[in-house]
Amino acid sequence: MLNARTFRNLRILILLLILLVVALNSWLSRIRTTDWEEPLWVLMYPLNGDGRADTQAYIDSLTPDTFTAIEAFFAREAGRYGAGSGEPVFVQLAPQVLPPPPVLPQNPSLFDNVRWSLAMRWWAWRNDTWQGPAPDIRIFMRYYSPENTDRLAHSLGLQKGLIGLVNAFAAERHQGQNNVVAAHELLHTLGATDKYDLGSGLPVWPDGYAEPERVPRYPQRLAEIMGGRVPISDGWALIPPGLDDVVVGPSTASEINWPATAPLPPEGSALAGDSF
Repeated sequence: MLNARTFRNLRILILLLILLVVALNSWLSRIRTTDWEEPLWVLMYPLNGDGRADTQAYIDSLTPDTFTAIEAFFAREAGRYGAGSGEPVFVQLAPQVLPPPPVLPQNPSLFDNVRWSLAMRWWAWRNDTWQGPAPDIRIFMRYYSPENTDRLAHSLGLQKGLIGLVNAFAAERHQGQNNVVAAHELLHTLGATDKYDLGSGLPVWPDGYAEPERVPRYPQRLAEIMGGRVPISDGWALIPPGLDDVVVGPSTASEINWPATAPLPPEGSALAGDSF
């Protein structure tokens, strides 16, 4: 029989092996999802965040076409950087998920973040409604009625696990901004970092600006995807209406393994010009 010390050492060895396998799997996933040799397959899983009938009616109306703007955004921006194939991201709609995801505490500690990350990955695995081949990335779209006056919680993206949780409004008029948030969190799963001030929510110059060298600096015409907003003045920025008004900046491109130089942002968007 094994004595207590041998049994304890065996348990530690097994735990270390499990951690090694998890770390290796995360590393391989990171390499595979940022080599851009093949399109990334992204699944969107809708959830009813408030249980309302109007929210459910919107979820029932969703189709894969709801998210084609995300595919077009990645194709356009990858083309500007000369990265990947012509269609770097393919988005599909999964069946609705019913159980709610784990709740991240307010003002979480490091331990809270780690525990929530593990719980989120376990929840996503247990409640996967997709019956086909496994996707590369899973984005859970948690919808709330526009009649809900509560401020939506911060959306989150996990590089380890390749999972995103997006809090969105259940209305067609909000779909453009929903797609902006979804693309932002998708990029988090690929290793991109936020480029806005966590206190003010304003984009940080230069990496959080679409045109950091623009003279005069304000107003900007476009948003950098990880900056999240279009800077209009030193202390004022607007949420872009859709992904036509958003670009991937060089710093974000480098983080996801795209070449670090690109042409100027595309012209002709809804925010183009100096009409502010």
